[in-house]
Amino acid sequence: FALFFMAEYANIIMMNIFTTTLFLGAFHSPYMPELYTINFIIKSLLLTITFLWIRASYPRFRYDQLMHLLWKNFLPLTLALCMWHVSLPILLSSIPPQT
Repeated sequence: FALFFMAEYANIIMMNIFTTTLFLGAFHSPYMPELYTINFIIKSLLLTITFLWIRASYPRFRYDQLMHLLWKNFLPLTLALCMWHVSLPILLSSIPPQT
């Protein structure tokens, strides 16, 4: 049972490390290279703390509530955004450029 929790928290930490690498970057100075590792660890730690804090603060949805939210709210919103994404370039292609 404890291994499941360890795997879950290891996954959270690894995803935050990947997020830090891909989106936040790290400070790199040729004069003080040790700041790269420290800055990377601090950013990853702050992301992990924020993720766990938000996860612990909000209540969990029951399965039926989650399915209702997905089918009634997120699916129509996603389909509308997909239609918007397809139709916007078609609409904008008929507008002549403004000079």
